[in-house]
Amino acid sequence: MNIEKIATLGDLKSSGWKSKSIRQELRDNVIDKIAKRESIFPKIAGYDDTVLPQIEAALIAGHDIILLGERGQGKSRIVRSLVSLLDEYIPYVAGSEIYDDPFNPVSKYAIQLIEENGDATRIEWLPRSKRYSEKLATPDTSMADLIGDIDPIRVAEGRYMSDELTIAFGLVPRTNRGIFAINELPDLSERIQVGLLSILEERDVQIRGYRVSLPLDILLIATANPEDYTNRGRLITPLKDRFGSQIRTHYPQSVETELAIVDFETSSVTYRDSEPYFPPYLRELVATISQVARESSFISQRSGVSVRATISNYEAIEAAAIRRSLISDSEGAICRLSDFWVIVSSMAGKIEIDASDDSDSISVIPKLLSRAVLEVFRRHISLDQVKGVTSYFESGIEVSVGAESSDHDLFSLYETIPDLRSVVDSIEPNSDREAKISAVEFVLDGMHQSKRLNKYEDGAMMLYARRSR
Repeated sequence: MNIEKIATLGDLKSSGWKSKSIRQELRDNVIDKIAKRESIFPKIAGYDDTVLPQIEAALIAGHDIILLGERGQGKSRIVRSLVSLLDEYIPYVAGSEIYDDPFNPVSKYAIQLIEENGDATRIEWLPRSKRYSEKLATPDTSMADLIGDIDPIRVAEGRYMSDELTIAFGLVPRTNRGIFAINELPDLSERIQVGLLSILEERDVQIRGYRVSLPLDILLIATANPEDYTNRGRLITPLKDRFGSQIRTHYPQSVETELAIVDFETSSVTYRDSEPYFPPYLRELVATISQVARESSFISQRSGVSVRATISNYEAIEAAAIRRSLISDSEGAICRLSDFWVIVSSMAGKIEIDASDDSDSISVIPKLLSRAVLEVFRRHISLDQVKGVTSYFESGIEVSVGAESSDHDLFSLYETIPDLRSVVDSIEPNSDREAKISAVEFVLDGMHQSKRLNKYEDGAMMLYARRSR
């Protein structure tokens, strides 16, 4: 359909365009994509078998939806991605503040305009990007923000206060024929919840004691933390009942999924025209840190551990590797375990320490790292594989990491100990010398976490030695 040639109501009638409600429009487009085996949420990872099928079913059913989940589970991304399921353009009565359907106008402005001009009524086209509104619910959110208020200027022009044309519409009416999203719904005051219920369920706008019938066509999507939703008691029962589907989100259930999200979200900083090399086992370690934190008794699980923690850690480690490479004037940047010191700052703001524990993030985060190193080490390396390395250190050999000579010493270990060389080559196929050094450092720390070596720390310096030293 060539929308440039459709400028009046008469043109629209001749074009064969058919009016649809927002729910019917979404239903048809979801069904069409599923039938064509097209991805409905191409940049959402980890929900293919859990959350997304429930959302698809809810949209086909025409339900309003509430997504329950802790922070950083992609709720907002899911909601915003629904815009792609809308038609590319829809027609509306030109000048209408609430984008009236030319075939089913609901505002007094559009109704009067069509009565006066008939088929000559001007038509404009609304892109899908403008059919979505989002509001973060806060205790100070007002009725005027969501519903609207009397415009004193319009009253001064001679209109009665009870006249609909005196209303300056809020976000909800201005999202007519679109998707309206409310984040953290329980934070909305009960008075505003009642007003929202009225407009969505009873189709009445009540402003300053005046009632205006306004049958808006809106799909409501809300998000909430399950702790707030179920225990705070601030979500009124009638509004809770308004949602046809309540869908629980979750954190990534595997390291691979968490890393897929990281790849979606991060853009690496280049160093000397190339991106830093992030060894696969260290990429796995970054994701494992977050997964360990989600099970830790030190961390408040009510707040959760956002995937943003993984993303921030990943970016910070790359930056630390670049910084180290600049200082040493290396040809390229290769991430190493010794660059993970930076996660103390990148992760501190993403976690909340359990109130019953006296620890703080500065002491807890290194513990999470140690646990994660042990888990990744055990996934890839058995203690039998490093028996030769343990025997080598039992002879009294010690290795420093962080000293000027440490890279040479670490690579010498790789060349000298067959068992170490075998293990390093199995987890690091990259033949680059710096990559092998990074793998040696990881193996030594994994042996320490497995109680096969001692590690002595002095500031940025670390010394690996036999257990009986």
